[in-house]
Amino acid sequence: MLQRIQTIWILLSVLAAASLFITGKDVSVFGDFPVIEVSSIILVLTGAFSVFSFKNRKRQIMLNTISIIINVLLIGILAFWLQNLSGGIDFPEKGIEPIFPSVAVICLLLANIFIKKDERLVKSVDRLR
Repeated sequence: MLQRIQTIWILLSVLAAASLFITGKDVSVFGDFPVIEVSSIILVLTGAFSVFSFKNRKRQIMLNTISIIINVLLIGILAFWLQNLSGGIDFPEKGIEPIFPSVAVICLLLANIFIKKDERLVKSVDRLR
């Protein structure tokens, strides 16, 4: 069912990954390899697959956990990039990139909580039959 609350949380994490893709164009951590863009695309695809696998809650939790791991790695990469960034406060938009994976991690954790709550509800209803 697409009208569940965890779907909204997953879609918010996909929106955060898409925002990171848009704002992360100037981030170059490992030379010419576009780490941020590739990982953002992977996160969007994983989130979309997680939204549409609503009948298989275990797969949805697994996909969300993979997305959380990728987002945490992105936070680390972006923190490393910010530490090595030169310059002062000339550009106020510098440093907004780690916010998007942080928001995505929070949204995915909330989605996993609600998915587990649904799983417990289904198991309790099956016990009553």
